[in-house]
Parts: sequence; C-alpha cells; structure tokens
Amino acid sequence: MTQQLTVQSPATFAKIGLPAPSFNLLSTKNMETLEEKISFEDYRGRWLVFFFWPFDFTFVCPTEITAFSDYYEQFLDLDCDIVGASVDSVYTHRAWTQTPRDQSGIGPVKFPLVSDFSKETARAYGVLDDETGAAHRGLFIIDPDGVLRYQVVTDMNVGRSVDETLRVLQALQAGGLCPANWKPGDRTL
Repeated sequence: MTQQLTVQSPATFAKIGLPAPSFNLLSTKNMETLEEKISFEDYRGRWLVFFFWPFDFTFVCPTEITAFSDYYEQFLDLDCDIVGASVDSVYTHRAWTQTPRDQSGIGPVKFPLVSDFSKETARAYGVLDDETGAAHRGLFIIDPDGVLRYQVVTDMNVGRSVDETLRVLQALQAGGLCPANWKPGDRTL
C-alpha cells in the first residue's frame, strides 16, 4: 500500500513591499475598561513600528518593551507610532503594566499593548510558533501608506535593539540608497 502525499500551498504571510496585514485588536489604550480596540488603519498616514513578543511576565520581553517605551519620544519625533503585541490577554497586559519593573513587571509604558488572543495576527505576520502557541520576536516597520518596509524575526531568547530600529526607520525615511552601517547624517548612494 502506498501513501499519498498531500502538498499544501504555502501560507501567505506579511511580505516586504506589500500592504501589511490588517489587525483590529483589544488594547491597553483605555486601562480602565480594556475595551478599546486598535486597528491597523488607525495609523495610516504615519510610520508604525509593530512588534511581537512571546509572553508577558517573562525574562527578555520586559527589557524590550521598557526600552521602546524609554525611546518613545524619539519615535514620535520621526512621525512614528509604536504598538506592541503578544498572544496574552489585555488583562494580563494590564497586570504587567501595573507591576513595577523591579518586581518582574514593566510598569507604565507610553504606547499601547494589544492582545492577539486569537493568534490570527501573529499568524498573518508569520511569527506564530504553532508548537508553543507563542509569537516569536517579530518587529515590523510599516510606512504611512500601509506598506511593510522592514521586518526582523529573532529567536525567543534574543532581544532586539531599539537603536537599530531607530536607525532603520531613519534610513527608510531618508529616501535614498543607504549603504551598510549608514547612520543619520551620512550620505546616501
């Protein structure tokens, strides 16, 4: 008896140069009710850094979220908003932001955290680990027209660099060809 192999077409994920996948997720924007949703369309006309982390109340994740919060004004100065996402609930996000940094929390952050509890958005962005149910550390820069311009996905145990994210955002905004190690103020090609 021979086994028949079924070939499935590859899943469609977020791709550079194409419109970023839409989302409409519950957020911490209203910490009292936790009923305010944030939509991808809310950020049209501005740059957006949209990033995922695996789970709240873990070890590497707080270092990234607090670093992005500490640099938030620098992103705003570049006409860029930040939205963070995980597969945890908005209730877990609220508890995490209400727990001080020195007690394994993140304290208040300056940008909204969204709950991808259904995991549909993490799947659409290609960062869902089906085995663990967590999102990998995915970071996406979306331009004002909604086009995905940059993405990086790292292993769950490696944190991202906020400085590098700022540098890449500035390079994308420079409008030219930016060589390796380009920094703001350098010439483009």
